[in-house]
Amino acid sequence: MVKESRVDVLIIGAGPSGLMCANALAGAGVDFRIVDNRPIGVPAGQADGIQPRTIEVLQSYGLAEPLLKDGAQMHLCAFYNPGPNGGIERTGRAADVTAPTARYPFKITIAQSTIEAVFIDSLKSQGIAVDRPIAPSSLEISEDAEELLNPLSYPVKVVLDHMLPSDTAPEQEIVHAKFVVGADGAHSWVRKTLGFSMDGEQSDYIWGVIDFVPDTDFPDIRNRCAIHSSNGSCMIIPREGDKVRFYLQMSDKDVMDPVTGRIDKAKVTAERLIDVARKTFYPYTVNEPKEVDWCSIYIIGQRVASKFSAKDRVFIAGDACHTHSPKAGQGMNASMNDTHNLAWKLAQVLRGRADISLLKTYELERQKYAQDLIDFDREFSALFSGKPRTSDNEEGVSHEQFLTAFQASGGFSSGIGVHYMPSAIVDTAHQACAPSIAIGQRMLPQIFVRVADARPVEIHDMLPSDTRFKLLVFVGLLTSEQLGKVGRLAEELELPTSFLQKYNHPAEGKAQSMFDIIPIAAGNKDDVNYLDIPPTFRTHWSKVLIDDTDVTGRLGGGAYERFGIDPKEITMVVVRPDGYVGMIAPSTAVESMDKYFGSFLIVRQEKP
Repeated sequence: MVKESRVDVLIIGAGPSGLMCANALAGAGVDFRIVDNRPIGVPAGQADGIQPRTIEVLQSYGLAEPLLKDGAQMHLCAFYNPGPNGGIERTGRAADVTAPTARYPFKITIAQSTIEAVFIDSLKSQGIAVDRPIAPSSLEISEDAEELLNPLSYPVKVVLDHMLPSDTAPEQEIVHAKFVVGADGAHSWVRKTLGFSMDGEQSDYIWGVIDFVPDTDFPDIRNRCAIHSSNGSCMIIPREGDKVRFYLQMSDKDVMDPVTGRIDKAKVTAERLIDVARKTFYPYTVNEPKEVDWCSIYIIGQRVASKFSAKDRVFIAGDACHTHSPKAGQGMNASMNDTHNLAWKLAQVLRGRADISLLKTYELERQKYAQDLIDFDREFSALFSGKPRTSDNEEGVSHEQFLTAFQASGGFSSGIGVHYMPSAIVDTAHQACAPSIAIGQRMLPQIFVRVADARPVEIHDMLPSDTRFKLLVFVGLLTSEQLGKVGRLAEELELPTSFLQKYNHPAEGKAQSMFDIIPIAAGNKDDVNYLDIPPTFRTHWSKVLIDDTDVTGRLGGGAYERFGIDPKEITMVVVRPDGYVGMIAPSTAVESMDKYFGSFLIVRQEKP
């Protein structure tokens, strides 16, 4: 008899994207399972770079600390080009991250297996494990329109094969799921089963990659380097401990089988890659490595899936829906941010707090981002793989050209510049209230001071990814007149018709309330009494902040001016559960907030 089971969310694939999804759903108290067809996770190699925005996201789940502690940090990038002696010479250095608002102005590099272990340990602490080795063998989605619109139904049927020793047929299980997330990699079974195409192109650029402990006299071996030599290009990525990763441009003769004209992976050995590096690095020496971890080869391709969801019940994420070159360090970052975007939406729909239409914003936001990403990657890869400009090749890529593109792409490659377009959850009508807080982008980092105890706090640390909407209420300079305005706004938000009352479902189990309110005053910390803030806004003493410097005078201050907020007015900033700004409104436009939340949230029903 075939075993049957039910689950709210079935996650297929336990790479970074699937594990991010699992961790977020676990924190939200959602009933889910995560399965993977591999008996163990990635042992070596694969992705290794964590961008500044992804560090912020991991921090919002309380997971950044071990990676900040153990990973290598890339602060500087060095550029090498052909020199007059026939070898390479350094032509410049620049900050590796050119995104001025990054909270963490560097990238972390560490093995993908270590990143996955952080998620797996977090899940284990909550009594959750990845089910392995399990592979899906069929997937069906109901055609019943009524069933599909009912978030309590189980319209997806997946047959799972529990893989047993090779001489035994797999045991089958039928899973009935409300939702399925396919995070099963570039060769995604889920994507192929849904019939989604991967649209884009493959380049002619062939690259080798090797992780090893080098023995070299190259002076920038611990910095990120972009090397253009007459023998091909190379990127150096410093790794944790003494390790380094080389991306090396390969010629056809290095990797092709002359008979078949196809890539012969057997030709791509560590020795062959080091030999290519020696020619590229001249006049610097690259000796036999002290230790080799992993090496591989790939052809750059840039593709995006035609769709990211089927009937808003089955979603694909990560490499299953976008592939690009690894040198801009985007793959794993884009993948984790896909499910960071999706998980809170699933949680609120499953709780009956948000309409199922909210799930349409996943494809709307992440597909456009993925398309922008491969457009960027195509340009960056072409510049990186192009021949360098020399006296013999005036048409080649110049250092200035590459540096300009490198610096211009900083906001995008760091993840800091991700900008979601207007939708049900991005309303730009009142952008003028805070011109420098871009609606649709992540909330800017900023240090404020807690009024109650003068402790400096980073606002990002008050915006955890816990499925709540954060309402930052910039209450301004608290004169007696302004306090009157604040009091009247509090009274308005206490009315049963206001969004705060209609949609603020109470906390239940692991499910938080819908809103977390953080009032932020202007002025001097010595002059403000946090008890003057009405209880509607003062939900806890630790939540009342002021835009002033700390007692040392070194941290905080200047936020009202930086954000373009008038301290004589009251400005409300809605930060979505994923840290992105959903809308901004003045205190005179509470009806705009009602309309915003009313477009995707469900009015709470009082229990009898």
